[in-house]
Amino acid sequence: MPCQQISSSNSDHAAMKQVRFANNGNVSVNVNDISVVAHKDNEVDTKPDGTGSEDNADLQTLLGPQLKLLPLNDQIRELQTIIRDKSTSRGDFVFCADRLIRLVVEEGLNQLPYTESTVTTPTGHKYEGVKFERGNCGVSIMRSGEAMEQGLRDCCRSIRIGKILIQSDEETQKAKVYYAKFPPDIYRRKVLLMYPILSTGNTVIEAVRVLIEHGVQPKHIILLSLFSTPHGAKSIIQEFPDITILTTEVHPVAPTHFGQKYFGTD
Repeated sequence: MPCQQISSSNSDHAAMKQVRFANNGNVSVNVNDISVVAHKDNEVDTKPDGTGSEDNADLQTLLGPQLKLLPLNDQIRELQTIIRDKSTSRGDFVFCADRLIRLVVEEGLNQLPYTESTVTTPTGHKYEGVKFERGNCGVSIMRSGEAMEQGLRDCCRSIRIGKILIQSDEETQKAKVYYAKFPPDIYRRKVLLMYPILSTGNTVIEAVRVLIEHGVQPKHIILLSLFSTPHGAKSIIQEFPDITILTTEVHPVAPTHFGQKYFGTD
């Protein structure tokens, strides 16, 4: 698939597609109404009224249509289980991670703008279909985000991919940008931002700020992630209400070993 250009004329199409995963209606949500409680093992619970943890559907309703979850099925659940299992071999881990990444990437591409297209079949008949518009790109947050690059290239062979390197400062523990390289016209593109694990959300927030500095509008950023904590999703949407987060699961405990296990540095 070639790189694709954003067209404001098809914003209605994008808006219609973006409600596929959330049955929220027109509910207006204030993310400040969600209280996040951190536990001693870095687990996070989301409790709107302090009465109990909410499941993915409830959290999705609270955060609005910007949070999108892949429809859960047994296949996705099995992949999530294998990735979380500490006894999983690295070979099985990478294999299952790549499968889950591909599913997320495919759904991420489903959020991009498209136009109607008529083609002629080998039998001479006309077929009414669609085609993606030109002007999209991917951006991976190094290092774990690079695990998702091949999945994107498998779907879009010629798509351009930028990179951001963000690390925590040893003294302040704040996320700091060390490197950023993007296509020169990224401000005109819709960005698929890739980062598999959303824990605190701080790294993604810094990455989005860098993209905004390069002219990208938050509403043109689709964050592709495998796992997220309630705190991570809340922090990102609270900071950038127009961003879209696509993930497979929102759970108090994220598999933060993902990058080390995937690249064999654990």
